[in-house]
Amino acid sequence: MLDIAPSEFLLVAFVALVVIGPKDLPKAMRVVGYWVGKARGVARSFRQGFDNMVREAELEEMEKRWAAENARIMAEHPATSDAESQAAAEPVPAEDEAPPVMVEKPVVAPAPEHHPAPRPDSTPS
Repeated sequence: MLDIAPSEFLLVAFVALVVIGPKDLPKAMRVVGYWVGKARGVARSFRQGFDNMVREAELEEMEKRWAAENARIMAEHPATSDAESQAAAEPVPAEDEAPPVMVEKPVVAPAPEHHPAPRPDSTPS
């Protein structure tokens, strides 16, 4: 990304030390670090948004290819009649298996309202 040689970095550090001074240099470095972090965050956000757009475009293209392939397969193998497809879809239970037990859904009644009883130590006013 940024190709800075160590000698160039030392030159920039020396110039910053002379221009800013040793007293204010730590504060200046914190400010520079803060803004570099902000810039990296913005770049990361932009890159993630761009990657998401590319991924969505790829997914749309794949969905179109899958739909075309599905249409081709359906054209090659036409559907059978409804009775034949239902008979083929229903599993045939084995003789030693028991049929499934159907259970009704329980009815849940709302809880009765609860009014607290008056306290015996309180006096009516």
